[in-house]
Amino acid sequence: MSQPNILVVITHDSGRRFGCYGTGVDTPHVDRLAEEGVCFTNTFCSAPQCSAARASAWTGLTPHRNGLIGLTHLGFRMRPDVPRLAGMLADAGYHTALFGFQHEEPDAHRMGYRQVERAEGRQGHRIRNTLPLVTRFLESAPARPFYACVGFSETHRPYPGDHRPVDPESVTVPGWLPDEPVVRGDLAALDGMIRGVDSAVGEIDALLRKTGLADDTLLLYTTDHGIAFPRAKATLRDPGLGVALVARGPGAFDGGARIDRMTSTMDLTPTLLQFAGVDVPDELDGRSLLSLLADPNAPWRDHLFPEMTFHAAYDPMRGIRTERWKYIRSFADRPMMFLPNVDDSPTKTLFMERGEHRIERPAELLYDLGADPHERSNLSADPAHADVLAELRGRVQTWMEETDDPLLAGHVDPPQGAHVTGAGAVHPIEDDTDDDWRKN
Repeated sequence: MSQPNILVVITHDSGRRFGCYGTGVDTPHVDRLAEEGVCFTNTFCSAPQCSAARASAWTGLTPHRNGLIGLTHLGFRMRPDVPRLAGMLADAGYHTALFGFQHEEPDAHRMGYRQVERAEGRQGHRIRNTLPLVTRFLESAPARPFYACVGFSETHRPYPGDHRPVDPESVTVPGWLPDEPVVRGDLAALDGMIRGVDSAVGEIDALLRKTGLADDTLLLYTTDHGIAFPRAKATLRDPGLGVALVARGPGAFDGGARIDRMTSTMDLTPTLLQFAGVDVPDELDGRSLLSLLADPNAPWRDHLFPEMTFHAAYDPMRGIRTERWKYIRSFADRPMMFLPNVDDSPTKTLFMERGEHRIERPAELLYDLGADPHERSNLSADPAHADVLAELRGRVQTWMEETDDPLLAGHVDPPQGAHVTGAGAVHPIEDDTDDDWRKN
């Protein structure tokens, strides 16, 4: 097979809110991709906010290694020497094109896109404005091989009126949210946007079939991070980190497989490079998923290190997730719901009325995901779990040292001119290691 085409659809803040992930949302087109291709059921992003998560996906590096630890439009930037997926594919002979939204660079050409198409106006990245651009591209016999990234923003708050909410009574409320009318209505609005995204994926799929490109094109759908609800986006809880990842294409991406191993969107860069026959840079944090597709029982990672530094405001956290345990360490005094980093919504208002923004967040959180999948019972002060706490704390500490995490020096300053708030105090977490930096 000659070098395959690659078409990626990525949306904002969509989490795993699709039927093939058991949410009850009617998403036949994404579900069809999963049924015909591959569904990765246990994929997480590196960071629960837009720019950092996306930059990790397209560099294969964790945010503090590629340098983008905050939002691009607030003044944060990737290190200029970090290779980007689109640029590496362009150097290998791919025609690289962006349609609609990206949030990794002020100028998308710096990501390596040779063609950048976006409709004019503030809503230029909506589905109704972006799909015609994708249609024109696919129907014009594009140069091959091509790598096209299509970005839609419908599922980012505030939700536009382009797609009607679903019936609130039909909504499946996840166990980490209260099942109340306000929340149901809020989820109903999101699910209406999700259905719009699904329809767009279906239209792109139909275009590939109509133009004869489907057989040699990998069609991949994913999102940057979890949904924009309290206890999700901008937190290191699973609802903030868990994302959908489905793909169908030639070779390994065929046959309806479901991969349950713990994967990361950082794996996308090495996977797509290897799939395209392009050399994968050494020392990436991501790993190619092709080995799992060849053998689902192949040796694989047993943990991930999520992180958060800046969103709208400074909220430095580092953590580790294993199949059973979640450990989160906060490096600044923050409440459990840190208002500047929670998107405005009816659900946020409900949580504020109940005072969740006044509940202090412990410096360390430890959850047994097997017994407590919704991360409600913090075990960090439980003597029965002291050994687990010490082990996970040590693993995070070692990872930070090995990756030269800027938090090792204490408070991290935003770049000059960045528009963020909240310095906060560093937590002095006591343990048996030589961690004087924590007291800075």
